[in-house]
Amino acid sequence: MGAFDSIKGLADKAKDFAEKNPDKVDNIIDKAGDAIDAKTGNKFADKVDKAQDAAKKAL
Repeated sequence: MGAFDSIKGLADKAKDFAEKNPDKVDNIIDKAGDAIDAKTGNKFADKVDKAQDAAKKAL
């Protein structure tokens, strides 16, 4: 089992979790964005918001 197979397996597990727990994933995305905003002093808040929206749509 190579590194690619390990990464693919991890990605598959993440996808399964996201499909079964969309509310938890949204919460995780929100918390990650809030943490980034806090570390950067909201300097990139508009970009972080766009990234959060894109991540939520992708999942």
